[in-house]
Amino acid sequence: MKIVAIIGTYRKGGIIDLAVDEILSAAREQGAETQKIYLIDRHIEFCTNCRACTLQPGETRGQCPTQDDTSGILDQIEQADAFVLASPMNFWTVTAVTKRFIERLVCYAYWPWGTGAPKARRKGGTKTAVLVASSAAPAIMARPMTRMIGLMKSTATLLGARKKHVLFIGLAAMKQNQHLSPRTRKKARRLGQKIARAT
Repeated sequence: MKIVAIIGTYRKGGIIDLAVDEILSAAREQGAETQKIYLIDRHIEFCTNCRACTLQPGETRGQCPTQDDTSGILDQIEQADAFVLASPMNFWTVTAVTKRFIERLVCYAYWPWGTGAPKARRKGGTKTAVLVASSAAPAIMARPMTRMIGLMKSTATLLGARKKHVLFIGLAAMKQNQHLSPRTRKKARRLGQKIARAT
């Protein structure tokens, strides 16, 4: 079983990174093979909306003419049994590098010229996903007041997730080098065990 984590933080070793580490550590204890992909370490170009990847029918993703690391990342996600998508909240949504990656997922839509809106190439999925987000504001305020989790859930669906679990960490900027609370750490590990057992 393989679990891939796609991490959109700009700060390695920060709250998001620590939470993902706990999830993956618990999954490895259940026998899973894990991998971390930091989006800041990869070459991901902007989507130019040329729509070349959306024009051919079929359930497999369309091919983007842009040569960068996106295709390789998507290959790794498709080959995994489960994945983690993680980003801190910046200006009430995912980070810019995460959004750049998300916009490239239009390749999972069929959208020939002359049609009003894109359609997902496949219905449903088989993977399990954990969505990890953090906010400087309390979670009880930040989560319902933004569309961040909705965006991350839509992204997970495009990437083939059927089940989606959420770990939302509030008050994540109280200290420069903040640690996970025991409660958050426990929840992260429980989610890691859950997705490892589900695959």
